[in-house]
Amino acid sequence: MKVSAILLAAGLSRRMGEDKLLLIYKKKSLLQHSIDLMAALPVFERILVTSDARVKHLTLTPGIRLIVNPLPENGQSGSIHIGIKAATGTHYLFLAADQPRITSDDLKPLLETARANQDSIIVTTIDSKPNSPTLFPNRFRTELLKLTGDTGGRIVREANRESCCSFEPENSINFMDIDSVEDFYDIISC
Repeated sequence: MKVSAILLAAGLSRRMGEDKLLLIYKKKSLLQHSIDLMAALPVFERILVTSDARVKHLTLTPGIRLIVNPLPENGQSGSIHIGIKAATGTHYLFLAADQPRITSDDLKPLLETARANQDSIIVTTIDSKPNSPTLFPNRFRTELLKLTGDTGGRIVREANRESCCSFEPENSINFMDIDSVEDFYDIISC
């Protein structure tokens, strides 16, 4: 199994009113936390898809391939397409850039679940609800490339429920994501 970790970091942060990925948590931007996480994962390859405006704020670790999404306004599906087309692995692990508390130790059990269920979509589940990250075998490549607009892999996951395998993290609090100013303050207060 060759996992291509794809960090989706080209969103426009419309709900926050400012670029949330540049907010500082524990002396680093949310984006830098995600880059550092990806660098620490035991995966085949690492791909960062981001916007041109964020490139100057990056400190890349060797081994991470940077790809600029020229049209981030087209939504998450565009970044998914770019990441998949660049990937050469057998599986795609989609990481969100707004979960700064996740550690590589938090994700190792997800990767172990994937190794034991190589044909399955591995869905992080917290309180019976799907969360990020999610891992797809490349047999879903065509379906993922058909996504449009600001939609992620949820549509593919829901259309293939029989192929899904749940991963319930031990430290679910680390999987909190930031969608609002209140979420950010909740995370920094933990």
